Amino acid sequence: MERISVPFTGQGAGIGELTWGQQQVWRAMVEVGSSMSMGGVVPVQDGRAVGDFVEELRFFLSRYPAMRALLRIAPDGTTTQEVFDRGEAALEVHTAPDAGSAGALAAEVYAGWRARNFDYTREWPIRMAVVRAGADGPVTHVVVMVCHVATDGGGLGIMVRDLARRGTDLPPAMGPLELAAAQGRAARHTDNAMRYWEAQLRAIDPQRFAGYRDPEGARFRQLVFRSPALHLAAERLAAHLGVDAAPVVLAAYAVAFGRVTGGSPFVSQVIVSNRFRPGLAEVVSPLAQNGLVVVDVKGVTAAEAVRRAGQASMSASKYAYYDNAARLALIDRIGKDHGEPIDLAVLHNERRLALRAPETVPDEAAIRAARPATERVSEVPMVYFNEKLMLNIDDVPGTAQITTEVDTAYLPISDTWELLSEMERFAVEGALDPQASTF
Repeated sequence: MERISVPFTGQGAGIGELTWGQQQVWRAMVEVGSSMSMGGVVPVQDGRAVGDFVEELRFFLSRYPAMRALLRIAPDGTTTQEVFDRGEAALEVHTAPDAGSAGALAAEVYAGWRARNFDYTREWPIRMAVVRAGADGPVTHVVVMVCHVATDGGGLGIMVRDLARRGTDLPPAMGPLELAAAQGRAARHTDNAMRYWEAQLRAIDPQRFAGYRDPEGARFRQLVFRSPALHLAAERLAAHLGVDAAPVVLAAYAVAFGRVTGGSPFVSQVIVSNRFRPGLAEVVSPLAQNGLVVVDVKGVTAAEAVRRAGQASMSASKYAYYDNAARLALIDRIGKDHGEPIDLAVLHNERRLALRAPETVPDEAAIRAARPATERVSEVPMVYFNEKLMLNIDDVPGTAQITTEVDTAYLPISDTWELLSEMERFAVEGALDPQASTF
């Protein structure tokens, strides 16, 4: 393996606080002991050479202050960041014996990176490598990994888009220090959000589950469930109600949770991207924060459950922009007032990038025909999970794929699979009859 030095310069140097999104991501990274990195292996089929990738890495580091920021962690855990105006990175060049083995080598490089956390105080938060077929052969793959404290999925998309527009008149990129300073002057966002959170938290039961029980087998598990019927039914019910499919899936989660656990109203933190806010659409930095959904779907029709889920989701998004320290202090204070901690360890993460209306609304026959295709794709143990239940709605065309992470000490694995099946059942029932009852 060869390392090519990549010097860079850029704007926005200085030392300052973490942004609100970074605060939330960094706390999660510390809890799970992971860099929560993003990236992957991409085949190269356009003839780009090693030198081209040197310039691409230089572009990322020069343009985005977040890519040349290092964390500064005080002995008491207080964390700030320093953005540098110059430095040096390295592009790794790996040589495979031939083209047939290059893909496996690229996958090996990526797997090795995933197994090794970033050194947050000394390593730039972006890694890049290329794999070539033979010492003098063409580049066949590029491997990229970015630490989550530097950006999120939306930010990665912006980086890829801007890379394709190099040489054009790109506007300056906002850095994390500039964003953190702006957030420091926006106390009203935090004040408004905390009023909403407090009103919701004081109205709910503190607990989501019956209590701890000894798990059978691995305590933390990840399940992948795939349902074309849920996908088609959500599209049909959404079209009937004049909404997109996201509130249908959220309503399905709320109803299924109530059917399986008896818990009502449904209480969940939802992951909200704040890129819809003025001036934030083009920012390369973590912008997702937790919103709070509280929705009562017991004893109503499927159509009403979707309507309520949509309203609750909109409120959650409106009040998901705040200083995370204020939220944590509020949750702690209300828990003390209740005499027990407030359990907010049920989460929902809608990861689909764009929800568009289908060209043709699915008919009832297609939905029924799709039900046998439902599958439990996988169930694997996890080393650690810092919540109790989290549903991630994956961006997979033509199906509803739900990646679920669960602490089986609170929701047994059989109940978790049942919850996913009940989500499908609710959506199908609602698509066939929007006036069908929930539970």
